[in-house]
Amino acid sequence: MISVRLLVLLALLLITSAGVSDETSRPNILFIYTDDQSHRTVSCYEEAYPWVNTPNIDALAAQGVRFTHAYVGTWCMPSRTTMLTGHHQYGVESMRMEGTYPGSVYDPEQCPFWPRVLREHGYTTAQIGKWHTGIDSGYGRDWDHQMVWSRPKYPENAGNYFDDQVIEVDGVKQRISGYTTDWYTDRAIDFIKGKNRKADAPWYMWLCFGAVHGPFTPAERHMQAYPDATVPEPADIYPDSSLRRDKPQYVKDRSRWVKNADGVAELGGGVKQRTVKNAPIHGNELQDWVRQYHQGVLAIDDSVGRLRQVLEETGQTENTLVVFAADQGIAWGQKGFQQKIAPYDANIRGPLIMSYPGKIPTGKVCPTPVGGTDLPPTFFSLIDLPLPWAMHGHDLTPLLQEPHSDWPHPVLTVLTGEKYGSDTDIIPTDPEILYKTAKVPWWVSLMRGRHKYIRTLIEGEVEELYDLENDPEELVNLAFDTEYREMVEQMRQETLAELRRTKAGMVDNLPATALMMR
Repeated sequence: MISVRLLVLLALLLITSAGVSDETSRPNILFIYTDDQSHRTVSCYEEAYPWVNTPNIDALAAQGVRFTHAYVGTWCMPSRTTMLTGHHQYGVESMRMEGTYPGSVYDPEQCPFWPRVLREHGYTTAQIGKWHTGIDSGYGRDWDHQMVWSRPKYPENAGNYFDDQVIEVDGVKQRISGYTTDWYTDRAIDFIKGKNRKADAPWYMWLCFGAVHGPFTPAERHMQAYPDATVPEPADIYPDSSLRRDKPQYVKDRSRWVKNADGVAELGGGVKQRTVKNAPIHGNELQDWVRQYHQGVLAIDDSVGRLRQVLEETGQTENTLVVFAADQGIAWGQKGFQQKIAPYDANIRGPLIMSYPGKIPTGKVCPTPVGGTDLPPTFFSLIDLPLPWAMHGHDLTPLLQEPHSDWPHPVLTVLTGEKYGSDTDIIPTDPEILYKTAKVPWWVSLMRGRHKYIRTLIEGEVEELYDLENDPEELVNLAFDTEYREMVEQMRQETLAELRRTKAGMVDNLPATALMMR
């Protein structure tokens, strides 16, 4: 007769075995994350210039689902905190800028990162490339393996986006040389092939390219690419444009572009970034900068092709979710900008593509707007794990299965400068704080269907409403049209509802808008 003790041991063995089987059968995740890459740089997006050619990213899209309107973030650091927590900037408690820019710190108990949860469920986790969220990069806690260029920890090296980087390999400092897009990709391929990971465990790798961030340096092999590139000047590039009359004051004043002696738009004063020295390769005209920027994307496209090839060669394609996204986009002349951060599509809209052969459709396009907070819940859903805490976004798997299905969730996007968590509860009136990030004030935005609502968080400032289907360049502010007052009020209330749903402390402290003060 079998003893009770033996039965208990057998039961425990079965449970353990089931758990191991469950863990090893879970899919891998390759999350490719680029920097400042607009959706316009990818040739399968309709908004790309006709001369743009990114065959490998296009092939990834043909193997999965491409989202036309993705709003992952507003600038480097908050976009990454969202990717690590599933929260908007105001929900990331204890994260703060400290010391020499981009120095930053956080408390991992108040601000846990979810890759640690994957480790607890048998995943090998790796992060390769740019790190921009605190001097603590989480090696040994959140990550089993890291080759990380920590900009907060080594601020004197923070501008070296494309060469001569100080990195930490599993906590050990070293210096590297070579074009970083290629260097990161080489190490990512090593990991996919089995180096620095358990052979029998599923893996998650966050591959964070520094490209195509300023100084927008392309690889040597791409320096002559796009010789016939032509770039039309945006209609609202100059500050005296009548198309900016209905915009907030900071947009009216934007004057980064000037006419040169030939009457052609050139960048006044060069690219202005706190940690990056920028030298134009081809010249200072709009067309020169846009060509150089797009050349920098070509090494990313090469890398996507190499990564897909090694997945195929190692037999991991069918069991790997590949996600391609950017932290945000960047504007080149639209509304006078040469930067990200502002709430317009030209500034912050980036590509988003997901591929998981056999599990999600291939060659599909999803027109529904989605946000950065939606990605972590989607990852947990696709690997069949419960969320470790309440996240602000929504699981996108219904849209992955039926890309044209109805979707009830609007997309909230928020900029609170260099403030996080409860430090955002009170909207600052001090311009030194309010305009700290690239002279763009705090704002909130809501996207529903093809309508976008924007509220600049300054007392008495105008609200904005755009119909992106009929006005994709966001030239006409419909909030000034009396026929759209009801929609403005409705989307204003929906924005407040989203802020309340996600427990934003600022929601009851928002300054009144011009319309509200009438």
